[in-house]
Amino acid sequence: MQLLGVFTVILHLKTPNLCRTTSICSTMAATKELTAGNPLPLIIKFALPLLLGNMLQQTYSMVDAAIVGRALGINALAAVGASTSVVFLILGFCNGCCGGFAIPIAQKFGARDYTLMHSYIHNAFKLAWSMSIVLALVTSVLCGFILHIMRTPDIIFDGAYAYLLATFIGIPATFFYNLLSCIIRALGDSKTPFWFLLLASVLNIVLDLLFILVFGWGVTGAAVATVLSQAVSALLCYVYMQHKYAILRSTPAERRFNPRAVRTLLGVGVPMGLQFSITAIGSIMLQSSNNALGTTCVAAFTAAMRIKMFFLTPLESLGIAMATYAGQNYGAGLPRRVWLGVKSSALIMMGYALLMNLLLWTQGESFALLFVAANEVEILQKTALFLHVSVSFYPILGLLCILRYTIQGVGYTSLAMLSGVSEMVARIGVSLIAVPLWGYTAVCFGDSTAWVFAVLFLVPAFHYVYRKMTAARPEPAAHRGV
Repeated sequence: MQLLGVFTVILHLKTPNLCRTTSICSTMAATKELTAGNPLPLIIKFALPLLLGNMLQQTYSMVDAAIVGRALGINALAAVGASTSVVFLILGFCNGCCGGFAIPIAQKFGARDYTLMHSYIHNAFKLAWSMSIVLALVTSVLCGFILHIMRTPDIIFDGAYAYLLATFIGIPATFFYNLLSCIIRALGDSKTPFWFLLLASVLNIVLDLLFILVFGWGVTGAAVATVLSQAVSALLCYVYMQHKYAILRSTPAERRFNPRAVRTLLGVGVPMGLQFSITAIGSIMLQSSNNALGTTCVAAFTAAMRIKMFFLTPLESLGIAMATYAGQNYGAGLPRRVWLGVKSSALIMMGYALLMNLLLWTQGESFALLFVAANEVEILQKTALFLHVSVSFYPILGLLCILRYTIQGVGYTSLAMLSGVSEMVARIGVSLIAVPLWGYTAVCFGDSTAWVFAVLFLVPAFHYVYRKMTAARPEPAAHRGV
């Protein structure tokens, strides 16, 4: 409750609105407009801190799993992995909503409409309060039921329940960290959240060792360490925003509840959150099918997912960068620059996908050794198989991230949500049809099949959105061809 109290302070900043004075120029040093200049270096520069931050998040996720697997054994590792898709379902919704709330903020920042930008920010905080508390309560109550319907093996059920419950209780901390960092990124500052996350990552590792090895809390300790690290990141983001961003200082009128702003935020944020959740439903079905194959498959799936998530973070980071880039340029009335940004991002993505294929096809089992002992030959082989299949489809995944986040960034979040439906349908199909026939091999193709289905939807969807953008907002002559 003390943590929640701290966040409410941001709703009551009493400093005069500097955004309407000449002093606004001095506040812009901490922010970054992405509406001018060559898109390629702009996107690289903006995406790099995002990449480092996301890799840090995945690093301490891998550390969680590595410490659990090495210190507590294969069953404990499987217990953590058995709830992975459920965590993605709930936290993905939270993170998606936060990203969606930041889109109108980025658009108004690009348009320099700071009055409405302030209203969006403060009403986003009000929504975050209510949504995070309700989600924490509901999911905590339903925790056991969720694991039962996922066919979690009895031998790992208790561990999975403890890990999942601790994660759900910590939803408010996760929600607020993501909201605060998304707001900072909407202002063009992707560096600051990284530094806070760096400190939190170190803290997470220390707490992992303390809670698991010293206190003997088992898998619960891993979850608690992650939640506390997220809370620290949130607090640091808040303190920084309060002291460093004069552009965020607002008037009492801008801090009031605004039904129109709330409708806009929900109209963008909820579809974006549902997109993650809908995608996760397919992942839950796939994981449920994998859980039924036994502890060995669950452990291999857990290790492979941790490694996969770490190496796909650059693609996800590139997509997140495109959301802010597209939002600012759309808000500034520069749709042509959105298309140039997509082409630049695709070039970056292809180079990265090539490097990852070379790495994971040759070193897949070596990475698996982070989680399991060398004598667990079957688990190592299954982990490597999953990685080989996954990385082969990284170009498809990269295109998915670029197009989906770009569409979200210009405000067409419902279309992006439908791409999540495509992924869900594909994963459910693999779970119900392919897994009973081909077992774990089919599980390995679940994600890649979903990515292909999503891209088949997103390519024509982006073409439609781009035509709508150019028709609605023809660019000034000075910006054509930029």
